[in-house]
Amino acid sequence: MIVCDVNLSCAHCPGDGGAAATATDAYEEASLPPPTLSPRGHLVVAVCLGFIGTFGFLSNFLVLALFCRYRALRTPMNLLLVSISASDLLVSTLGTPFSFAASTQGRWLIGRAGCVWYGFVNACLGIVSLISLAVLSYERYCTMMAPTIASGREYRSVLGGICFSWLYSVAWTVPPLLGWSRYGPEGPGTTCSVDWRTQTPNNISYIVCLFTFCLLLPFLVILYSYGKLLHTIRQVRSVSSVVNRHREQRVLVMVITMVVCYLVCWLPYGVTALLATFGPQDLLTPEASITPSLLAKFSTVINPFIYIFMNKQVRFSRPCVKVGRTFSRLTLRTVRRERDQQVSAPAPSSVQPTPNSVHESSQSREPAAAGPKPKLILVAHYRE
Repeated sequence: MIVCDVNLSCAHCPGDGGAAATATDAYEEASLPPPTLSPRGHLVVAVCLGFIGTFGFLSNFLVLALFCRYRALRTPMNLLLVSISASDLLVSTLGTPFSFAASTQGRWLIGRAGCVWYGFVNACLGIVSLISLAVLSYERYCTMMAPTIASGREYRSVLGGICFSWLYSVAWTVPPLLGWSRYGPEGPGTTCSVDWRTQTPNNISYIVCLFTFCLLLPFLVILYSYGKLLHTIRQVRSVSSVVNRHREQRVLVMVITMVVCYLVCWLPYGVTALLATFGPQDLLTPEASITPSLLAKFSTVINPFIYIFMNKQVRFSRPCVKVGRTFSRLTLRTVRRERDQQVSAPAPSSVQPTPNSVHESSQSREPAAAGPKPKLILVAHYRE
């Protein structure tokens, strides 16, 4: 295999073997060599990728270690968080180091086959993260609407959502390997992804479908699920104004944070891809093309802090891990107390009962007895 240093193009490589030229022409057909950054620009990109790769690996590895170490955290809903952390950890392990090495040298280092492999792996894992966030929001919505669902059935539902997110991602990232679009150099030539620049019907149709079903559709699911969740919590504010006002504020902050981070990380990448597909070939500069890619990779750092470390189930009491900074040890007593509070529902009374009385009344309630109003159950069983 003949590989050039900078742009993965063999147009100027020595030798004109028929097989190599045919493979090169098939790969580079209707595609222009990507422009390169200045040495200082490559250095800045390398520093950003080094930060993203290091902290993305450490934070996601810590998340998986916590869920493996503490059984109290292994709830059905948290399994989706484990899936998201696993995909982000794989990106930090299988993808970011190669683009970091390429940026330090100013050129792609592992050849054409490595470029295709890198593009496939990063696209697949990125879509897994996007679809998992949508599945997570929908599962939270379903848990809110049906809080009395059996534990075993809830596990089956969550496991089905995890399998769906991975299979859905594979289904959308395999077609470029089979001829519907393709993987190639991206931006200044130090990363690889779907070929955004070739303006052919074959390529444009794939990019439009990818943007619609892997970026826009998950975002709409997230907006719908969290919007219904906030609407339901607002409806029960008059029943218990003090408790529900604080809960509504926490949920509102959580929803706004999730939606804003989703848009900041992925919307620029999607818009840039559409501009590269439908706009002039020289519309995007190397700096403008590499920045959205860095923001998308930065989601591997943000996701653990938004979805795991902001979770009320996770409490830290004393330092136990030190990697650049001191982390803290999980307090099992706090986790168990949070789970007890989530399982127990308040009794329908004008006087707000204490947590102990709520727990005792929940245990002594007969199955056939009339329970509290459904709206109260929704609030009591919602897991943040």
